[in-house]
Amino acid sequence: MVANDNQEFAVGAYTVKVIHTPGHTMESTTYLLIDENGKEHGIITGDTLFIGDVGRPDLAQHVIADLTQEKLANHLFDSLRTKIMPLSDDLIVYPNHGAGSACGKKMSKETTDTLGNQKRTNYALRADMTREEFIDELLTGLTNPPAYFPKNVLMNIQGYESLDTVLERGKKALTVNEFELVANETNALILDTRDPAVFSNGFIPNAINIGLDGSFAMWVGEMIPDIKQEILLVTEAGKEEEAMIRLSRVGYDFTIGYLNGGFDAWKNSGMEVDSVDRMSAKELDTVYTKDLFIVDVRKKSEFDSEHVVNALNIPLNELANRTAELPSNTDFIVHCAGGYRSMIAASMLKARGINNFKDVEGGMTEILKTEIPRTAYVCPTTLL
Repeated sequence: MVANDNQEFAVGAYTVKVIHTPGHTMESTTYLLIDENGKEHGIITGDTLFIGDVGRPDLAQHVIADLTQEKLANHLFDSLRTKIMPLSDDLIVYPNHGAGSACGKKMSKETTDTLGNQKRTNYALRADMTREEFIDELLTGLTNPPAYFPKNVLMNIQGYESLDTVLERGKKALTVNEFELVANETNALILDTRDPAVFSNGFIPNAINIGLDGSFAMWVGEMIPDIKQEILLVTEAGKEEEAMIRLSRVGYDFTIGYLNGGFDAWKNSGMEVDSVDRMSAKELDTVYTKDLFIVDVRKKSEFDSEHVVNALNIPLNELANRTAELPSNTDFIVHCAGGYRSMIAASMLKARGINNFKDVEGGMTEILKTEIPRTAYVCPTTLL
């Protein structure tokens, strides 16, 4: 539903004024907060304006036939210039996302800022920027969105279930036998949200590890393309509802139960368990040769900045489609920046029956402390 400008409603002592700001999607909306004294305090900008960036305009085009990213970028230019930038400089900007989100390309790790400072520092709010310059800068360098993004756009348009309904479906404490039965009788994905280091020591076979304490929502979206995928949860004690809520925030509403007692209950019942072989960076240093097959699952930009000599870069979000590039007749090494992403990769490989690898504890952060040879990508120059 598209909001109507200037609608107002009360939240406690505050008045909230609706500002329709299409561009990221056609229904994108900003909310102006006005305190009990009538003073404008801040703006909740959703995916319209971030700290250091603005919303990407290439998502809704995947579900609305006559939209293009250029049309949405045009709308966003107008929304920013005519509705956001005329507002007071001392307003506090409260965006939906920060650094690490795939909703933008230059988002700051800061969570709030003044609108005035954003006008001075945000590339997309440059006062002398033409419409053509805005569109060009906004669309340059966009990476492919996670597969779930267009489905989220469609969900926002068509509507979705209440959180109460989602939690009612998901908050089913299953015994070990019930959990195994449901897993076998459905196509549910077993999602283990424990810390990667804990997960590596023991987990339910075929479980996928995406830790709650990392970039959970983003990697759920990258690694589970179907937002209607049924999910069975394995969590730390007391984290079950948090996991369900955080899944639902990005459209994954079909948790159908969780393992009562967590992994310990599974292990103590004598059920089969799996684990991931790991090695320290120091151990890697002792066995490193230029012929060792090393897979770096960081983003290309991270890899290009610095990487182990002769390593193969397969970004985590591409790994599922590139397993044919992995060796089957020799062991190989997997690493990321710190261990979070490589454990997601390890769990995915294990679930596909690939076992001939070891994960590097601490990833590139620890590798940098060793003598393992490293290099950086050098952009080739053109001779004139």
